[in-house]
Amino acid sequence: MWIFDRDLWGEILATLGKNITRTFLTMIGVILAMLILILLLGGSNGLSNGFNKIFEGTASNSLFVWSQRTSEPYKGFERGRRIRFKIEDAAIIKKQIPEIDVLAPRIELGSHRDVVTVYRKGRKSGSTVYGDYPEIDNITKKKLVEGRFLNQTDIESSKKVCVIGEETFKLLFDKGETAVGQDIRINGVFFKVVGIYKPNNNINIDGENAVFIPFTTFQKAFNSGDRMGWMAIAVNEDTKVPVVESKIKKILKAKYDISPKDERAIGSFDMSEVFNGISAFTTVLKGFSFFVGIFTLLAGVIAISNILLITVKERTKEIGVRRALGATPKVVKRQIVLEAIVLTTFAGLIGFSISVGALGLIGIALNGGDIPIENPMINIPQFTVSFLLMVALSTLIGLIPANRAVKIKPIEALREE
Repeated sequence: MWIFDRDLWGEILATLGKNITRTFLTMIGVILAMLILILLLGGSNGLSNGFNKIFEGTASNSLFVWSQRTSEPYKGFERGRRIRFKIEDAAIIKKQIPEIDVLAPRIELGSHRDVVTVYRKGRKSGSTVYGDYPEIDNITKKKLVEGRFLNQTDIESSKKVCVIGEETFKLLFDKGETAVGQDIRINGVFFKVVGIYKPNNNINIDGENAVFIPFTTFQKAFNSGDRMGWMAIAVNEDTKVPVVESKIKKILKAKYDISPKDERAIGSFDMSEVFNGISAFTTVLKGFSFFVGIFTLLAGVIAISNILLITVKERTKEIGVRRALGATPKVVKRQIVLEAIVLTTFAGLIGFSISVGALGLIGIALNGGDIPIENPMINIPQFTVSFLLMVALSTLIGLIPANRAVKIKPIEALREE
């Protein structure tokens, strides 16, 4: 098979090796082009990974709904009426909207209206106290350092247990001291610590200095009755969050006699908007990086084609001799195209190696920093597409000097000095 022809490859290497300096300068364009392409793609991948790490542990299809004050009069009620959710609202919404996967009612002790005292043995922490169901861990995941999170038994038995943040632990306990099994007091009520969590180095909705207790225990200990502060909701993957958001507000507005046109009575935050926005940004960035990289690569390959045109002119007599000895146009064209492919491939691999090393150093330098870049490397499909496209471009561009070579007539070539 011609691809394994030793003489053919010997001629190609001999031709490229005649002028090492020119050959190297020819490859610089492709080396730089591949360097730019891989650095741009790797950087955009690293940025995408960094954002994914920031949101790790938070459901991308989550929604938070809370009550506010009405902004319009309705059914005899004046504007500015305070809406207060009840725990029964959670059951009603969950029953009427099957698209909801998880719904966790929440209540908070520690807002601007409440003074919270969390203390132990004379030490205090200005912690925020949440009354929660175990389901909240499916929406905002807690990384446990020690112990466990709240469970269903805690809810059913209204146990006086709590899970504390790492910052709370530092404020109430000595370094090296065991917190699990110890008691702390919240507004004079004793709770046993069953777990300690630390932040996930990402979006931390609840903060580091927080205490979680069972929702039912919160109701009894702090006399909150059937009041519910807000709801954390996770929607199934096949449903768009705004659709569920609209249904929830419609149900609540009907129950609490809120005007359908009132946009301020019920507050909400759609986490999917943030995820989708970042996802769209990183996708556009990757596309832009690939677009810029490919055109830069094309410029480098065109430079190789121009140099090969010059070498074809310099090798007019050599090509004429080969044609006179029986070399067909196909053989001559094949050698020129292979020279273009060899130059481009070798230069591309050099650029790839340099860029991968640079990306590795960038990843190490930015690890744990403020810039959200994590593992800035390209993946196998990106490398495969880039490499194949580079070879295809070199083949097409190589046809230009190859066609010029086959147009050389043997008799005219042999006459040249």
